Amino acid sequence: MPVLIKICGLKNETALEAALEGGADFVGFVFFAPSPRHLDFTTAHTLAARVAGRAGKVALTVDADDAMLAQIVEVIKPDLLQLHGSETPSRVTDIKTRFKRPVMKALPVAEAADLAAIADYSAVADRLLFDARPPADATRPGGLGRVFDWRLLENLDPGIPFMLSGGLDPDNVATALGVTQAPAVDVSSGVERASGEKDPDKIRAFIRAVRQTDGATKTKLASTA
Repeated sequence: MPVLIKICGLKNETALEAALEGGADFVGFVFFAPSPRHLDFTTAHTLAARVAGRAGKVALTVDADDAMLAQIVEVIKPDLLQLHGSETPSRVTDIKTRFKRPVMKALPVAEAADLAAIADYSAVADRLLFDARPPADATRPGGLGRVFDWRLLENLDPGIPFMLSGGLDPDNVATALGVTQAPAVDVSSGVERASGEKDPDKIRAFIRAVRQTDGATKTKLASTA
């Protein structure tokens, strides 16, 4: 199957259209005030309406309460809720039950020991997302454009679909896929010209790089069949 592509942190119509026209499978909208990619509900509603079924809509939240999640569900009707905070497995279950939406739980990775959390979350989430662990002095969660050691995910089978994130860009995504064989990738800062400001050309280049990797893999498999 083709590698699924998620372009996250979209804030305006130009960037959104670049993702959709380029063939992204998911588009992500951030609802976390400290982030430079945070959206107000009016803008989020406008952008979500433009998606019109061309890709899955993902709402990224960080330890959001039920009131916040209810607003998000009402405003953009997301296809997937991405939990990027310290949500426990029981909180993941509660959100799935309450809001009747698939949930993707982000797990920070810096060393092999971080993968121990997979067992608990794969039992309750619909997808996992592996991101770089932020530095100790970080004020926001997430990889913050950092790359982690992809070799930690070699031959990984968490039992549910997963996405690779953390410092990906058009130049390194092919290598990352070659190491991890990830079924899906997620990019945000790697397709920006400045913090929170997406570059449509970089979005298109990222999608193109993933699709070219897909094509090369299929050619290799066919030649060895």
